[in-house]
Order: sequence, then structure tokens, then C-alpha cells
Amino acid sequence: MKPRGGTELQLEMLHKYCDNSLLDKVQICTSIPYKVPLDPKKVNILWQKNSYDQPNLFDFFSNPDNHKEYDWYVFNSHWNYEKFRHYFKIPTERCMVIKNGSQHFPERKIYKKGEPIKLLYHSTPWRGLSVMLGAMQYIKTPNVSLDVYSSTKIYGEEFHKENEHLYKPLFEQAEYLKNVNYMGYEPNEHILKKITDYQMWTHPSIFEETFGIGGLEAMSAGLCMITTNYGALFETCSEWPIYVNYTNNYEALAQRFAHAIDVACENLHTPVIQDHLEQQQKFARRFYSWDKKGKEWESFLKGVTSER
Repeated sequence: MKPRGGTELQLEMLHKYCDNSLLDKVQICTSIPYKVPLDPKKVNILWQKNSYDQPNLFDFFSNPDNHKEYDWYVFNSHWNYEKFRHYFKIPTERCMVIKNGSQHFPERKIYKKGEPIKLLYHSTPWRGLSVMLGAMQYIKTPNVSLDVYSSTKIYGEEFHKENEHLYKPLFEQAEYLKNVNYMGYEPNEHILKKITDYQMWTHPSIFEETFGIGGLEAMSAGLCMITTNYGALFETCSEWPIYVNYTNNYEALAQRFAHAIDVACENLHTPVIQDHLEQQQKFARRFYSWDKKGKEWESFLKGVTSER
């Protein structure tokens, strides 16, 4: 099984929605320098989705002489761009921000008071699963359950074999808790097909996301979103989620997150919240659809290839 995380999925969408005659004129490498060899006959672009603090990026970016290796650097959020600009003094005149996109805007299901409430966690275990499982033990609202789609398999079989044992206790806890269903690994298509079965996307992130595609997918589906104001999540999700202030005291974070879920459950049926979720979905379609993102990429690529 090949890796198929957010980076790979967005690259697939780029080739689907962007003019491939333009893509043929450039060489795009995602995140890790030289993962795809430089092409002297093309415009070389590093599409940077990884965070500034990743060890596999430091040696390259900490040496200013390396910055000329790529003609352009494209970042998936302003937050990510600002971090690289600040820490590595990258050539800002050759940088561009083009955010990730979504192509799935299903018909939103209207929640009615008294119905069961299903929560969704579909991220890697190190991004906040421990806090989420802790929160589920503090929740007071009855008839609330959490489905956990989390595995190391998302990054391929080799990564899974090397790292699965590190998170096995978390997966076992997810299987043990009565209000949690551990679903393991499912491909992104499965999640998107099932996403409107859920009322809330819950992501107590303790990892500095450079964008947060899971949040975008939840926003695009009109789910109530509860997350932390950490990394680029507050940029990606704008004013739509309930934000729980990040703290590295994970016990306190779990308690705060549980309280936020309880409050959201109490008010989810109200007209003001349902209207909020409807407008949220419209916002996602307006600013994040791949129809729009494809045009942004085409405009950018026409400019950089004509300069060459």
C-alpha cells in the first residue's frame, strides 16, 4: 500500500482540475526537497505542505545557498509561509500561497433534537487522539458516541510496520471505551462517503497542522466543528468552528474539549446553529472548491512559465 495522506490526495486533485499542458511545463516536488529530481528544462516548484520544524527539512532550508535550487516555493497556508519566512529567510519574491481544496460538498443532513449524536475523529494518532479519548471519558451528554478512523497505515506499509507499535495502546483504549468505536484505517473515499452520518468533527489537535484537510472536509460537509486554535487550523477553518484554546496540559485540554462538546450537543438543534452550518458549507464551496483552486494554479503556472 502506497502512502495516501493529504499531500498525495491534493496532488491527485491538482492533476484532475488543472490544465495538464501547464503541469507538463513544471516539475513539482511536494514538501521534501529532491524527493522528485530537479529538472533543468522545467520550472522547479517545491509545494511545501510540511511544517517548518520537521527534521527532514531543516538541513535544506537552514542553508541559504539551497534556496536557489527551486524557482518557486508554494505554501498551503499563510501560516506555513510565515513560519518559513521567519525561521529560514526564504526568498519571498519567489513564494506563493495557494491553499488546499475540496471537491466534496454533499447534501447536509439537518439534526433534530433528541437524535443520537455521532462524533468523527479521522486523523493520525499523534495529532490528538489521546486527548480525544480522554475527552470522551469526561462527556456528560448521553447518547453521544465517537468513531475513530486512525492508523499508521495511511503513510504506507513500511511506515506502518515501523510505527504501529507506538500507538497500539491508544488503539486498544479506543476499542475498550464504551462510547468509542475504533474503525481503524479506511481510505479517504470511504470517510467522505460516510461523513454526513456524523454531526460533529472533533479534532483536539496537539500537532501544528500546516493546513488541516480534515477540517476542510468537515467544513465542506456542513458538520459542526470543534478543534483547537493551534497551527494553521484557525486560518483554514476561519470563524466556523468552536475553538478550544490550546494548552500542552493535555488533561486540562481533554476536560475543556469535553465541555465544548457538551455545549455543542445542547445547542446543535437550534435554528441559529443550523443556519451557521449551512453558511459554513457555502463558505467552503465559495473559497475552497477545486474548481476555484484549479484556476488559481493555472493562473500561477501561466505566469511562472511565461517568465522562463
